[in-house]
Amino acid sequence: MSKKSYNELRSSRWFSDIGKAGYIHRERIAQAGFSRSDYEGKPVIGIFSTWSELNPCHIHFRERAEDVKRGVWSAGGFPVEVPCMSLGEPYMKPTTMLYRDLLAMEVEENILAHPIDGVVLMGGCDKTTPAMLMGAFAQDIPCIYLPAGPMLTGRWRGHALGSGTDASRWFNELHAGRITKAEFDEMETAGARSPGTCQTMGTASTMTLLAEVMGLSLPGAASIPAPDSRHRHMATECGKTIVDMTWNDRKPSTFIIRSSFENAIRVLNALGGSTNAPIHLIAMAQRLGFKFKLDDFDESLSQLPVLANIKPSGQYLMEDFYYAGGLPALMTRIKDNLDLTTENVRCETLRQTIENAHVYDDDVIRPIDKPVSDKGGLAVFKGNLAPSGCVIKLSAASQKLLRHEGRAIVFGDRQDAFSRINDPALNIQPEDILILRYCGPKGRGLPEWGMLPIPDTLLKKGVRDMVRITDARMSGTHFGTVFLHVSPEAAVGGALALVQDGDRIEIDADKKEINLLISDTELEIRKAAWKPVDPAPESHYRELYRSRVNQAHEGAILDTCAHPNNNNFRDNACE
Repeated sequence: MSKKSYNELRSSRWFSDIGKAGYIHRERIAQAGFSRSDYEGKPVIGIFSTWSELNPCHIHFRERAEDVKRGVWSAGGFPVEVPCMSLGEPYMKPTTMLYRDLLAMEVEENILAHPIDGVVLMGGCDKTTPAMLMGAFAQDIPCIYLPAGPMLTGRWRGHALGSGTDASRWFNELHAGRITKAEFDEMETAGARSPGTCQTMGTASTMTLLAEVMGLSLPGAASIPAPDSRHRHMATECGKTIVDMTWNDRKPSTFIIRSSFENAIRVLNALGGSTNAPIHLIAMAQRLGFKFKLDDFDESLSQLPVLANIKPSGQYLMEDFYYAGGLPALMTRIKDNLDLTTENVRCETLRQTIENAHVYDDDVIRPIDKPVSDKGGLAVFKGNLAPSGCVIKLSAASQKLLRHEGRAIVFGDRQDAFSRINDPALNIQPEDILILRYCGPKGRGLPEWGMLPIPDTLLKKGVRDMVRITDARMSGTHFGTVFLHVSPEAAVGGALALVQDGDRIEIDADKKEINLLISDTELEIRKAAWKPVDPAPESHYRELYRSRVNQAHEGAILDTCAHPNNNNFRDNACE
């Protein structure tokens, strides 16, 4: 690959222009305090930061941006920090999923509109990873992903706490009367005690690790704890690497191939990763022109057991995973199932990346003959209730409930569920199946409402899991026998909209089927009588989203973002 000349860089069209426009560009960069020697003859590196005080996972990004700049300067580049929308899971309601594609478009437009030659993407909290990569893929310029890193392990009264997972577990113990409110309140400052993303194998760690699998991050980057000084070293190395990538025009289309995604799917299962990953990977693949279906995931997911003993499927947390060798070490255990010829941002093959990796704790990263779950992590179920599929994390489910028949208890939305879940009139029994609907992409933007609470009366009897079925998502940190992303969703007349209280539903894990036990004739009668629920308008953007978003099994991507032929749109800036 031949090295670019300065005149071939995008930014040179702004700063080398001999006309009035060039004068204005140079005048304004001088206004920012930079002289010609700072940028002349150098690639402009955008540092796209999703720092926000309403996103504590990224609260250290101001410091990390400076670490990246140090690397860019030392490698002969010109760094510019560009703030981007921050999608913080804890605060954005009803869901950050509404804004994944909006952030993707913001990244895409920031690249297109500005004199940027290469970009460091700083994200980590759930949707920021797929969003930022989707935006960079669309413009196809050199990019490297800098993951926020997991937070430190929570500690409380001798217990290791994992964000999300243990909040749910101990919340159930509170409502079961096993701990006091004062004890529960004490945990509030113990569970999330440092910057960084959830230290469980939730969506954040899942997606940053999969970005690393695909070669978009530096090897080993995704599992470094956020406060660790080695995270700062990694950030500086990202700055150095992107300058080299830019001179050599090493952009996603030059090294991301279909096998890069296939490797990610297989590693997803070995990690016991988030149920949200298929939605994001399908959307990301579309941006690069690869077509993946939910069925493709099912075929790959069934090939490998879960080896990462990380909550919610296992016992440990991401800090332990890092000390055990991290992702490169895990991949040594499944290397026969991976395409080792795929490459990363540094032109290294996957074979080279893992050749010196070692597992340092066999209980955290299990041998393949002693897995956390031999049934695998995720599975795709179909049937008359989910003709286009739904997803469940088998490794976090109750095995006894995976072959099950029960009575349907139907909730029309989250508010309905939370207001009635403890109503004695419902007489909910452990074998019943809770249904939550009208929460899919068009219904409510696909929020993380799927882990419906267990009624207090059952918690006090020791019940900790029930079958739950929904067209919503669930946090990757959560657990239970929950069937998610039922597609088509209720809001477009999917079968979930036709379920009635008292209907019988059958779960069959052997067949991977989920069926409503009524006749086809009755199903058609109900479908003919169904009328769509017209949600109240909330905002202009949300109305736009609702009208243009695809179904969950298609990646829940806006149709305007789904076209793979993005070459038609690239690089028409500065005309």
